[in-house]
Amino acid sequence: MGEQAYSAMRRNGYATCQDFLRVFDEDMRGLYQLSFLLTGDPEKGEKCFVTGMEDCAKENRVFREWARIWAKRVIVQNAIRELQPRPSHSDSSALAATAFSQKNGPIGLDVDAVLGLADFERFVFVLCVLERYRERECALLLNCSASEVREARAQAIEELADFRLSVFDVHGDRGREWPEALRA
Repeated sequence: MGEQAYSAMRRNGYATCQDFLRVFDEDMRGLYQLSFLLTGDPEKGEKCFVTGMEDCAKENRVFREWARIWAKRVIVQNAIRELQPRPSHSDSSALAATAFSQKNGPIGLDVDAVLGLADFERFVFVLCVLERYRERECALLLNCSASEVREARAQAIEELADFRLSVFDVHGDRGREWPEALRA
């Protein structure tokens, strides 16, 4: 990008490459965690994160104040392209038996439990519950209906609750407080 174009973007309040690089530098952990939780795989998560940073560094007509939101949105879109999550319409629990090694994720959940969700349910849970996207916005991103998002969100919360109860039974932690995002 030429110096004149860069100066014009700066004057008009648009985010520049440096603004996006600062966002990725300041929130590297959170943005990578978003990538990892969406993809469920460290390598795919890293790919989405790096591709997101590269995409944001290109010329974008995004207001500087929206740079952080735009960076998250680009990562979400890259993860969707990578995995193409679709509703499963299955009643069977997709939560796999996991090792209880990764505790205290974004809201005190076992990260393994979130990673054990089916792709679509995991995307919906991360977007709607952790990132607080509205159902309609999530449905548009995932190219599905709002009712499919509602069903997947309920299924994910039910599976995570079942997982949490099974962990409580094993470890005797029944008195521990539920994360606020999961309270009914």
